[in-house]
Amino acid sequence: MARGLRLLSRAVERLRPLLVQGPPTRGFSAFVREPLHVCVVGSGPAGFYTADRMLKSHEGAQVDIIDRLPTPFGLVRSGVAPDHPETKIVVNQFSRVAANGSCSFFGNVTLGRDISLSELRKTYHVVVLAYGAESDRSLGIPGEDLKGIHSAREFVWWYNGHPDMCDLSPDLKNTESAVILGQGNVALDVARILLRCKTELATTDIADYALDALRGSTIRKVHLVGRRGPVQAACTAKELREILGLKNVRICINEADLATSPADEEEMRNSRIQRRVYELLSKAASVHKDNSYSDQKELHFVFFRRPIKFIPSENGSTVGAVQLEKTALKGDEVTGKQVAVGTGEFEDLKCGLVLKSIGYKSLPVQGLPFDKNRGVVPNLRGRVLSSESETTTVESGLYVVGWLKRGPTGIVATNLHCAEETVGG
Repeated sequence: MARGLRLLSRAVERLRPLLVQGPPTRGFSAFVREPLHVCVVGSGPAGFYTADRMLKSHEGAQVDIIDRLPTPFGLVRSGVAPDHPETKIVVNQFSRVAANGSCSFFGNVTLGRDISLSELRKTYHVVVLAYGAESDRSLGIPGEDLKGIHSAREFVWWYNGHPDMCDLSPDLKNTESAVILGQGNVALDVARILLRCKTELATTDIADYALDALRGSTIRKVHLVGRRGPVQAACTAKELREILGLKNVRICINEADLATSPADEEEMRNSRIQRRVYELLSKAASVHKDNSYSDQKELHFVFFRRPIKFIPSENGSTVGAVQLEKTALKGDEVTGKQVAVGTGEFEDLKCGLVLKSIGYKSLPVQGLPFDKNRGVVPNLRGRVLSSESETTTVESGLYVVGWLKRGPTGIVATNLHCAEETVGG
């Protein structure tokens, strides 16, 4: 922390003679004062894309990037699966941005602890918040605090060597069954890491301690649980195709769950992605129907189920099962989408490990307008908005980008377009 404060103090002193005398009232693209000094809070893809666009579109601009971690690159470093090295190639581009003489990185600096938002706004012409979503949504059901229950984010950070999760130590040795709540790409990532051949993982940049733990894992069955059906699965075809092709893993899908309704058919007509995901699941169910070998691991896609509570094991402190309620789809009159509603039928799914992949959550800092319902900073094309009584105003010189701007959606490249919009605003 002290090192981060010294670095930031140095930046503050360097910039103090250049501080604006009054708050800027125009958008990013309207600044003409030279040199323009910008602070980007967060060094993930959104932060680096923003820095890159700023340096290219504003001649003479000076950009400082601060991050609470000692190293840059955010989710590219800690969120991308180790067996997806092609996704991490973007680090080369970000490294070139960091090497630019007009760009500086200050690690070990935490917004709200080491430096306040108001202090940053007094120091820089522009402050861009790009610190993402580093917390998790909660299910809010009984037993959620039992040992053996983790968020998918925590598990991902653990196997990627994130300093916050090096000591997570998930118990992979005392159960043969894991349950993953959610069927999006992150859920598929953690399922793939649990099931993939460890010889293959050894060739990646997975954390050494995680590889050792996975080598000793006794988990042979992974259940991916979703509230809705295969047509509504939140994953992409690319990620799904990869996990369906894992060696020595049998895919298990209840054929009855593949039956489609007229509403399902309409959804697939309107979405090529949903149609392709459904086709891949249907084909996998057919191919693996009669293939079963004693040494195979199993990946179960469990549709039309929602968690009701976690049941403790015999020792009373660790998870032993998840109670699930069967669901049915019903059209929502407001959104027009099919939503899952409970049927009153329940079943218990035994497990010794639960990973909750139900979404990331951004956190506010003091002095920052924040929409708690949506988990984002209210903004207009990246310009932060504040509401006092019935009046909505633009916060001068304050911008937002990435998940903090739009919510935790999209891939790494999505942040490029997001940054372009913010800088162009």
